[in-house]
Amino acid sequence: MATIQPVAEPRSVPSSPVGPLAGTGVPLAPTHPPEGKRVALLRVLGPGHVWALGVGIVLVGEFMGWNFAVGKGGAVAALAACWLAGILYTCVAMIDSEITSTVAAAGGQYAQAKHIIGPLAAFNVGLYLVMAYTMLEVSNAIVAGDLIEAFAQSLGLEGAVDKRAFMVLTVVALAFLNYRGVLATLTLNLVITAAAFAAIVVLFVATQPWAPGAVLKHDDLLVGLPYGSLGILAAMHFGLWFYLGIEGTTQAAEEVRSPARALPLGTMTGMMTLLIAATLTWYVCSGLMPWEYLGQAVTPLYDAARLTGSRWLELALFLGTLFATVASANGCINDASRAWFAMGRDRYMPVWFGAVHPTYRTPYRAIVFFVPIAILFAVSTPLDQTITFSILSGLLGYTLMALSIMLFRRKWPLGTIQRGYVHPLHPLPALLLLGLCIVTYLAVFLGYGTQLLAMMAFYITASAWFVLHRYKYVRRGDQFTMPWPKPRGY
Repeated sequence: MATIQPVAEPRSVPSSPVGPLAGTGVPLAPTHPPEGKRVALLRVLGPGHVWALGVGIVLVGEFMGWNFAVGKGGAVAALAACWLAGILYTCVAMIDSEITSTVAAAGGQYAQAKHIIGPLAAFNVGLYLVMAYTMLEVSNAIVAGDLIEAFAQSLGLEGAVDKRAFMVLTVVALAFLNYRGVLATLTLNLVITAAAFAAIVVLFVATQPWAPGAVLKHDDLLVGLPYGSLGILAAMHFGLWFYLGIEGTTQAAEEVRSPARALPLGTMTGMMTLLIAATLTWYVCSGLMPWEYLGQAVTPLYDAARLTGSRWLELALFLGTLFATVASANGCINDASRAWFAMGRDRYMPVWFGAVHPTYRTPYRAIVFFVPIAILFAVSTPLDQTITFSILSGLLGYTLMALSIMLFRRKWPLGTIQRGYVHPLHPLPALLLLGLCIVTYLAVFLGYGTQLLAMMAFYITASAWFVLHRYKYVRRGDQFTMPWPKPRGY
């Protein structure tokens, strides 16, 4: 494969940065660049924006989706899956923080695979990222429509709202916001993500956890493991939804002012936030709803607020759920477009997608390209299937991430290159991540075996397309932009 010589692509190359380190100086104002200058993404983000990107994408998992794990194995099984998935994603966050603080480029895990493993792995990782975030965006749009329809019904306006219109509006409005600039996009995420997290805390306090039995009825509602210990395995499928997307913090690596500091700090604090939010969410919902109902609810936290009988609490959780879905969809558009943009810039996809807007400094073609795709899936696909598609795509990426960190440490041992963060206990996190990924594949196969096999067939077909058609356009020498020494053993 490596002996194939790249050929010129039959397209004109747009004005875009050559490598991921372009534009590392003082951020430029969003004005038209001088004639002949290449346009780079702006470095304007800090640790708070990184936290908002990661938590903003994931926090919606506390407001919907995770509860399908309850339907798989009961509330206790869902709690076990929540904590096991928390271990999995803690490993992801630690590994990701080390590599990304060193490979600070748009595309996140795609850029990592490109530098550490090779072109075919990089292509697949990029595709996993794009599909995971696009399907997560679709899931958010579906929930936003269902939520607004349910709220309208609670006001006595049944039949007055078409949820599909709100699905389309969510996708289009957030795509437009992303088109106009990353700073405004992620500043909005910072505000509404904080508000959504505050809604979870408010609900927790309002249910008086210090007085068992007053509001929360765990003694009556917790029924152990209705499907036995196999239920814990089955629940792992949707347990990942509590945290899916935290690795998205790395997609903004090229737009962060200080990647070596901001990326590890934003990612690790984001993971801590999610562990707290996930546990609070499970505790409140499992104490207010029978597991049979909780396991199939579309908006479990909003439903929990309604069951308290408090109208102000219902309004607070309506807004919290809406904020969480908007923040997640907003971050997903940001991340999917960065991965697709990076692949276009490196010629893994047509270079047309590697363009940066001359005024707003955003990958605008990559943003616009996915709008009709997201709308089509939102209005035609059930929520559990879009969630499963997103989970499986993410899971494939995590599997390669475990292999990537092992190769990274072997090729460039500690002390050979500068790292912004060094994760502890290597290789234990990588081995633990790999083991938990295998367990989750089995869990998905138990309930969605046909979809798992169909997705694998899709990615194998895409890999064949890349090898047979696209690889010849890739200029491997232009990809390796990091000033590293030769890997050990080469």
